[in-house]
Amino acid sequence: MIDRHVTPQVPVRVDYELTDLGRSLHPVLVTMKDWAESRMGEVLAARARYDAQR
Repeated sequence: MIDRHVTPQVPVRVDYELTDLGRSLHPVLVTMKDWAESRMGEVLAARARYDAQR
């Protein structure tokens, strides 16, 4: 899912790039991000309740 390219120089250079398989996850990750952002109020409230119990 990630290609790693090493260029032998000083200092060594390492580049990373998503493969086609990795890029195919983009729609899934965008959906997860949107879900999390739309529920941030609930997440923060749950965190506050948890912290208050400690």
